[in-house]
Amino acid sequence: MHSFFIKVIIKATRTFKDEDHGDYYSDYEIAKRYREFIRLSKRFFKNFILIVAGIFSASFGFKGFLLTNDFIDGGATGISLLLAALTVVPLYALIILVNLPFVILGYKIMGKSFAIKTAFAIAGLAICVAVVPFPNVTNDDLLVAVFGGFFLGAGIGLAIRGGAVIDGTEVLAIYLSRKFAVTIGDVIIIINVLIFSVAAYFLSIEIALYSMITYIAASKTLDFIIEGIEEYIGVTIIASQSDRIKKMIIEKLGRGVTIYKGKGGFIQDGLSKDHDIIYTVITRLELNNLNSEIERIEPSAFIVMNSIKDIKGGMIKKRPLKH
Repeated sequence: MHSFFIKVIIKATRTFKDEDHGDYYSDYEIAKRYREFIRLSKRFFKNFILIVAGIFSASFGFKGFLLTNDFIDGGATGISLLLAALTVVPLYALIILVNLPFVILGYKIMGKSFAIKTAFAIAGLAICVAVVPFPNVTNDDLLVAVFGGFFLGAGIGLAIRGGAVIDGTEVLAIYLSRKFAVTIGDVIIIINVLIFSVAAYFLSIEIALYSMITYIAASKTLDFIIEGIEEYIGVTIIASQSDRIKKMIIEKLGRGVTIYKGKGGFIQDGLSKDHDIIYTVITRLELNNLNSEIERIEPSAFIVMNSIKDIKGGMIKKRPLKH
């Protein structure tokens, strides 16, 4: 199918000239530009779907759970919900007003593309909250706190996956961390402590405590959406039977390996031995199997394991080989 469209585009663009060189575009250049266009279109469509899904999920968390029960969250969404509970200003207007400074700040520190997508996401969230009639699901305080946080966190996470934010707190945290040499986590904690303290004073301690549950549920869901379902483990193996272990990882686990050349730092008998260092990335569910197989080959192998948030490319996200 792609080859058909490439031929059509080649015929249609025979008369187009390269403005830089004055020559007609070659078939290769046209095909290359077409493939780049397809790649960018797929990315744009994927990001658009993720942002729209995030908008509807966050809106459902707002109107189906939090708003009617005066519960809040942390960050910019929490400030919007808190102001909506204390004033007569509608939530959709507060979402835009509270996040507008973060959009401008995002443009300065993250770039134009990020700011445009974030502005679209926030405007879409405000419109969805104002127009779409979501039902009030429950009035049970615990269910409201947990599931309101779940849908709100899922919405924020999906928007981030699409390259935008519907809660600008992290943009502010990045800016302040660069300006005052503090960590992003510290800034977010301070902001949320202030928000929940104000909620405890103006609303009630009970609502503030339930809102903390909402924040925890939203944060955990956000981490789950961004980091993915599977947890990846980077494994470094130093062993004398490195060839057998490498073969086992490739053939039994169906995973790729990278081999580094290393020299031992511990000198024995006046000699420093050279080693093949194996590095591979596996899922958490495969870790036990890997350890068992290495134990069979060389029980004294030195193994270092590190958690990895996410990966791209390689063999890890492909289906393991079947034997």
